[in-house]
Parts: sequence; C-alpha cells; structure tokens
Amino acid sequence: MIALTLAEVAEAVGGTLDGADPQTLVTGPVEVDSRKVRPGGLFAAFAGEHVDGHDYAERAVAAGAVAVLAARPVGVPAVLVDDVVDALGKLARAVVGRAEDTAVVALTGSAGKTSTKDLIAQLLQRRGETVFPPGSLNNEIGHPMTALRVEPTTRHLVLEMGARHKGDIQYLTAITPPRIGLVLNVGTAHVGEFGSKEAIAEAKGELVEALPADGVAILNADDPLVRAMSARTKARVVLFGEARDAEVRAQDVRLDSTGRPSFTLTTPAGSAAVRLRLYGEHHVSNALAAAAVAMELGLSVDDTAAALGEAGALSRWRMEVVDRADGVTVVNDAYNANPDSMRAALRALVSMGGRGPGRRRTWAVLGEMRELGEESFAEHDAIGRLVVRLDVTKLVAVGGREAACMELGARNEGSWGEESVLVSDADAAVELLRDQLRPGDVVLVKASRSVGLEKVAEALLSDVAPASGGAAL
Repeated sequence: MIALTLAEVAEAVGGTLDGADPQTLVTGPVEVDSRKVRPGGLFAAFAGEHVDGHDYAERAVAAGAVAVLAARPVGVPAVLVDDVVDALGKLARAVVGRAEDTAVVALTGSAGKTSTKDLIAQLLQRRGETVFPPGSLNNEIGHPMTALRVEPTTRHLVLEMGARHKGDIQYLTAITPPRIGLVLNVGTAHVGEFGSKEAIAEAKGELVEALPADGVAILNADDPLVRAMSARTKARVVLFGEARDAEVRAQDVRLDSTGRPSFTLTTPAGSAAVRLRLYGEHHVSNALAAAAVAMELGLSVDDTAAALGEAGALSRWRMEVVDRADGVTVVNDAYNANPDSMRAALRALVSMGGRGPGRRRTWAVLGEMRELGEESFAEHDAIGRLVVRLDVTKLVAVGGREAACMELGARNEGSWGEESVLVSDADAAVELLRDQLRPGDVVLVKASRSVGLEKVAEALLSDVAPASGGAAL
C-alpha cells in the first residue's frame, strides 16, 4: 500500500482517531483476517454473520497492525467510522488517487471474468509491476482490498467487477476510476436477480459509462448487447471478436487433440500466431480481450502473441485439467456455473474426447446452476439436451430438482437409457465414478460454487496420483 499516516487515513475515510498517534505511518497491507496481519499494516474489523472482527482487534495489533479500522472502540489504536465497508472503499479511492502513474483496467461480463483477468495480468507483467486480485475478489470488499495493494512502483491495476444489482459496478468504478474498461459478454448469470439479459446489460454497461473521454472501452463485437454499449461511453471504442469489423480478431481458429485452441491474432498493427495453453474454444474470446488491453498499454503484436502462448490458469477450479497416472483426465471447472459457461465447458469436454473410432469416453458431472430465477428449470433442461446433442458419453446429474430436470432433458432429447443418471450428492457421484471409470476417460465436473462439486474432482485425484510430469492448467 502507498504509505499514509493515520491522520491521512482518518481524513480519507471521514473517521476519527481513537488512542492512535496521527503521525504513525501505515506501510503494510490492509487485512480483514487478523491471522494475515503484517507489521505496519491496518486491520479492518468487519462484523460478519458468524464472526465479529472487532473481537480480534487486540490480536491484530499484537501481530503488527498499527491500528484498526473499526465501527466502535476496541481498546487499541483505531480509526473509528460509521461503516467499515464504506470506509474501506474510501481508503482505496484515496490510495488509487495517489497512484498517478498506474493504469487502471477494469473488466466485467457474465462469464470468463476471472480467466480473462488472469490473462491480462500475465500479459501486462511484461510491461511492469501489475496488481490484480487472486481468484474472484470482485465485490465491495474484495475490490478495495485489491486496490489497496497498489504501491508507488505499480504500473498496472487490473480489476474484475461483479454485479448482483443495478448500481454495483457504478459503485466500484467510483472507488477505482478506470481508464480502460472491458466488457466480455452479457449472459444469463444472475438473471434471477436482474430479471432479463437486457437488465444485466444495463448493469454491465455502467463500466463504460464511467470511462473518461481519453479512456478506452473494449467491447465484444460478437455480442450484440455488448456492442450496443458503444453508444453509452464517451471513451474511444475498440472491438474484439471474430466479427469482420473487430479491430482485434481471431482467424483460423482450431483445436488440437487435447482441446487447446490456436488462432491467428489479427490487428491493425499486424498479425501473429497464437497457441493457448488453456483448454476450450471459449478462451479464444478471452484471449482476444486480453490482447486488446495489452496492446492499448504498449505491447506489440508479437509480444502479445508470445505472452498469450505462455499464460496459464492462475485461479483454481476453472478448467483445471489433470491427467491421472491411469490415463483418466479430470477437468475441475467447479468454481461456478451459468448456462453460458456450462455450454462452453461441455464443448471443451467434447473436443478433449476427440472424434472417430479412437475417441475417449467423456463424462459430464454437472450440478445446479443457481440464481436463474424463473428460467432455472428451462435452462437446466436445455443443458441436459445439449449434453446429448454434443454426444457426451454419459451425464451424471448431481443434486435435487434442478439436477433432475437436467437429467430428464437428456432423456427427452435422445434414447439414452443408462447414458444419463441422477445422483443425490457429491459422495454418490464419486462412488459411481470410482466403479465405472476406465483408463482414458475424460471427466468434467461443473456446478455453481455453493454446490461444492469440487469435492468430486478432488476425490478422483486422490484415488490415483497425477501422471509423471502432469500439470494442472
């Protein structure tokens, strides 16, 4: 974090000092977990549903925190505020405001945010120090926590922005005003909250509305709802995708036998061949988005293509592929799921299975996609039907009514018989797979995060060690 005195912290957040020396410097990171506090840092005490951070204030100071950001006196040096979440955002705004030489990049979308954020970060690291969140820290707490890691030497700050309600992204952009804003897609994730894709597009478009006139809006040319956002920004617009009028586009897209895509990256500055280490054709769009950002910030076409080819998956449980020693491939994509990401993962599974007489057996172990509202049963039915149309070898639907709807959709789409099965939970899925898997099979595991299907992938990998030299990507 850029060093601030406690007096400056109090001024930034509109708080008052309690038992604290105004001239004490905050030089370490801001933490919300007292166990992670480092000397010189600041501890933010949140009152959660089960744990109240105020109860750990003394422990945090003993571990080296110079003060606590708190909503009430805690018996140790503190900055007292009315609302700790609001104060955290104000503090992040003050820190980013001092980072005048840091380019702020923000991205949003219904699917692919975290994977694309990780790609962007890996590309920009070639140009200088880059701060970005681990995993999916994209809400009103994780977002400012990431921004507070900015230091005077930080050249790029890359942030993903999630939204469950209208105004969420507007709030996040006020904390960290972006110069480059990227919108990946508008899908049906959280449609239960928003009511329609059009309402989701309205919320996602808050990002481009926040861009300055000298900023850049990078928009998906292949998504009509995203393309239309060009009318909502005063920034310069750059389109990416496979559309012919996209400035950054992919040509000659193809998949190898393992499901990894390659393509020709075509831009106004030239073209270069790209071969991704990531699995699934859907990563082509993510790679184009990352390329557009990187080239706006100074990377050449050749350097961008090379960096894309070297980039891996940094966040867990997102198309994380591990080959077992017995030849079974486990694809753990269980971090989250919505209809768009589910379709992309299924197509990746099929490509990994291959075609023709030597094709591998493919298993889709799928659980509930949550927050779909009135569309939930129709969307689960559609995924079950898609499994059949893609000729996946077997569907294992895990869970209750939504899973049953998915499995029924598969049965209604084709005369599958035993090719689809409904099981009650992750343990039952593991038991079935242990009994029926054969060497060479490919198993995809995917559901919404709260379903916890990563347990299936972890159990399968604990049964047999990874192949020698095998790696997860």
